Amino acid sequence: MTNTIIAALLREREAYERRGQDDRVRQVDEQLAHHGYQPAEEPPGRSPAPKDTTDGDGAAEERRGRGRPRKPRDAEGNIVRE
Repeated sequence: MTNTIIAALLREREAYERRGQDDRVRQVDEQLAHHGYQPAEEPPGRSPAPKDTTDGDGAAEERRGRGRPRKPRDAEGNIVRE
């Protein structure tokens, strides 16, 4: 049972860490210590995302995921309704 609680607390801690909620991370750390969890070392850092988004001619290329396609915009950046 304790292993299940520790696993859940570690997932919760990771989520708070990603959001930058340091006060919540400390609270979860207290609960981890209460349940007897001792971290071996500091968790390994994540590798930074690649910074170079230029294509061959030096113009920046916007990278998008699989989400919705980009809406057409006019010169001022306003969404154009069709």
